[in-house]
Order: sequence, then C-alpha cells, then structure tokens
Amino acid sequence: MSNNQRSTANVSIDQLTTLLRGFGSRSILHQQAIVHSLGIPANDYISIDLLNELGPLTAGELAEKTGLSTGTITALIDRLEKIGYARREKDPNDRRRVIIVPTYDDREEIKKAYQPLDTAMKKLAQDYSEKELEMINQFLTKAVSVLDDQLQTK
Repeated sequence: MSNNQRSTANVSIDQLTTLLRGFGSRSILHQQAIVHSLGIPANDYISIDLLNELGPLTAGELAEKTGLSTGTITALIDRLEKIGYARREKDPNDRRRVIIVPTYDDREEIKKAYQPLDTAMKKLAQDYSEKELEMINQFLTKAVSVLDDQLQTK
C-alpha cells in the first residue's frame, strides 16, 4: 500500500470513528426519548434491553454487564417484575441461583415505541445488497464486541 493509499485509508477510518461516535450519541438520545415516553428509569430500560438482546442472565451477570452494584440490581429487578418487564426463575443448572428472564418483548408499548425506527432502518437497509448487508452486520457485531470489551475495562 502506498503512502497516499494509507493516508486515504486513515482519513476513512477517522471518518468512520467520528460517525460511530455520532451514531452512538443519537442512539442514546433516541433511547432516552423512548424511556421518557414509557416512563421507565433509564437503567431499568437498559437492563431489560440487554436481557432481551442477550437472553436470560443471573443478577450477577446483569450487574456485570451494566456496571451496577448487585444491591442496585436487586431493586431494579424488583421494579421490572412489578411492571411486568422481567421475571425471576430458578436456574435449572444450579437451584441456588436465580435467572432474570425478559418478558417485555411482546408488549405493545415497546413495539409502538420502536416501530418508526425499525421501519426507517429497514427502508435504509434496502439500499444495500445482501453482500453489503452481511459486511455491515459483521462490522457492527464486531463493534459491539469492542464496546463490550471497553465497558469491562472501565
């Protein structure tokens, strides 16, 4: 690769990281708007969103993923159970542990809150070929892993 090609690649990488930070900021703002419309505390909603994405987790795993203390997680789980967004179940592999299971996926208010974004993103995705979408999905999967790694070092 020539110096000019390296320079162009560096500019593209810099642009990508700037765009990703901007995308992250707007994602946070969008989520805050949804949280506000649903009347759910932000940490509660982030937790149920993580549960929905990752599947059932123990309270300790949820605390690790969110960076919240186990005491805070216990109160958070109590609130989520009370409003019907999650439930506790005994771990089938270790009856001493409890698994937190998301139960909000079929809730109409969640579907309604995300429907405009889902529709707009699906419309945007139609501009790309299947091969391009595979590459975008691969990149975003790896980007999420990078963010997870960064969160573990904080």
